[in-house]
Order: sequence, then C-alpha cells, then structure tokens
Amino acid sequence: MKIVALFPESVEGEENQILNTKKAIGLKPFLEEKGHELVILADNEADLDKHLADMDVVISAPFYPAYMTRERIEKAPNLKLAITAGVGSDHVDLQAAGEHNVGVVEVTGSNTVSVAEHAVMDLLILLRNYEEGHRQSEAGEWNLSKVGNDARELQNKTIGIFGFGRIGQLVAERLAPFNVTIQHYDPINQKDNEHSKFVEFEQLVATSDAITIHAPLTPDTDDLFNYNVLSKMKDGSYLVNTARGKIVNTDDLVELLEAKHIQGYAGDVWFPQPAQADHPWRTMPRNAMTVHYSGMTLEAQQRIEDGVKDILSRFFNNEPFQDKDIIVDGGQITSKSYKTK
Repeated sequence: MKIVALFPESVEGEENQILNTKKAIGLKPFLEEKGHELVILADNEADLDKHLADMDVVISAPFYPAYMTRERIEKAPNLKLAITAGVGSDHVDLQAAGEHNVGVVEVTGSNTVSVAEHAVMDLLILLRNYEEGHRQSEAGEWNLSKVGNDARELQNKTIGIFGFGRIGQLVAERLAPFNVTIQHYDPINQKDNEHSKFVEFEQLVATSDAITIHAPLTPDTDDLFNYNVLSKMKDGSYLVNTARGKIVNTDDLVELLEAKHIQGYAGDVWFPQPAQADHPWRTMPRNAMTVHYSGMTLEAQQRIEDGVKDILSRFFNNEPFQDKDIIVDGGQITSKSYKTK
C-alpha cells in the first residue's frame, strides 16, 4: 500500500523531535518491514495533490494538517483511511469521507495532559500580565505601574470551560487547587463533577471571568465565538483557545480586544495552519499566542507514535480499531463529538 504522511519539516539539531519529516514517528522502518511504501511530505497543498490518485492511507498531525476536502477525497479513489497523528480530525471532510467509505481515526487521549497543562499556563499568563512583564525585561524597561495595572490573581475567579470531555475535565482538576469557581458547558456532558458545575452556554458566557475552549470543530462550533457571543462575555474577561482556531471569529476577536472588552486572548490554534505571516492574531493587543504545539510535548509525541502504529497494525491485519479512536467507520460518522448538536 501507499501511505502518504504529512509532518512538520525537521530542523537540524532538534533531535528530540520525532513528529517531523526526518524521524516520522518511526514509520519508515515500521512500514518498510511490512512491504509498504511511505511518502513523507512537508507541503500540505501542492505536494499532497500530486499523490491523491494512488494513495491508500493519509496520515497528518492537526498541528500541520493535510486538509482532506471533499474535492481531494473525490480525487483519491484508492483512499481507504485517514489517520490523525494526534487528536482532532476536522481537517477531513467527515461527511465526504463517509460517503466514499474512507475510515477516519485518531489517537484519542494522546495529548490530553499536554493540552490541559497548556491551557492552565495560558490562563496564568493572561491574568498575571506575563507578556508585558516579559516584554519589559527584554526591552530594558522597568515600568512596574504599566505591568501591574493589568496583573491579577487567579484565585476567586470564575472559570468557564467550554467542552467538558477528557481535556476539559483535566483542566478543571488542575485548576481546582487555585481556589476558583469552575463551571462548564458541554452538550454531551451535562453533569456536575467534584470540580465543576454544569451551566447553560449563555450563563457560561455571561458569568465567567475567563473561558477556556476544549470542544471539537463541528458545524455547530465553527465561528461560534463571534461578535454576538464575544460581546456578551464579561467586560474585561479573558479567553483561551487550545481547541481549534475556527471556533473563534478572527476579526470579531481583534475588534473586541482593541475595544478592551476582552482583556486578553491566548492559545495555540489558528486557521489556516500554518497561519500566514500577516494573520491579525499575531499582532493584536494583549495576546499570548503561540504556534500550535500544546499537544506536541515529547511525551505526547511518543503516545502519538504508539497510537499510529497500533492503528496501522490493526488496519493491515483487518482487525477492528479501538472504539475510542474511531471518527468515521462503515460510511458513518460514529464519534459523538462530531455528531451531537
């Protein structure tokens, strides 16, 4: 079989990284010994299109995705499986995949701890006004009033979690020792737990001092945090997004940050990815953005390698995938996260 994998380009001297074009999460020897062809790409547009006609499997990471649109799927008659080397398969047109009997699977749980830790870090960075303090240290300044004017404690704040799956629950667990009030909204998980109380979406938006997003990108969440929703957040509140960039409206966020209705925004997800050099989120005020790496810790990368190899082994041996990893199977979207309104 022909397996096409899209990974970030390797950089000389960065030997710890295994999710790149050089090490390719160990797939080269793994597939060669099984007699399969592996093509590794670093371009998610033109290079990908060259291989659509005869590839059997496509693998890509959500950090640098192969955008498998309906058009591309229809140009890939041999395609049987799309694997996400990580979590989040919204870069695949799931409806088109189902119609063309293309399975879609991901390595569920591989990055949950990493992303949860990143989200908590982002909240602290925003509330403590770390970015301004760090800017002053690099610029040779010492303006304590300027940085202290917007530095706040996390304790006694109300934190809203949008999406209360594996990552959202880990975030709540990690935030609990900070003496905060935690509330969540999730269309699937509407139950309280020991750390967080379920509230309706409107209440979450209106009453949270900070909101952190942990939901998949679906037709229902695409552009959900637009001007209408963002303007209903508390004046001076914060927003963190380590889920998907398209959940938040790009221009509406910038407008409300410039108006200081939103005090700060942090996250690592953009649309498209890689983000263009002039993307407005790179330069908008009071942001703590990074490239998409929250789920790329070395520990997560190892779990991704193990998971992708498990998926491929099951595929080659005609064995069922683990239920937790399946997004599209047998022509149907089976994952509750992508089915529920």
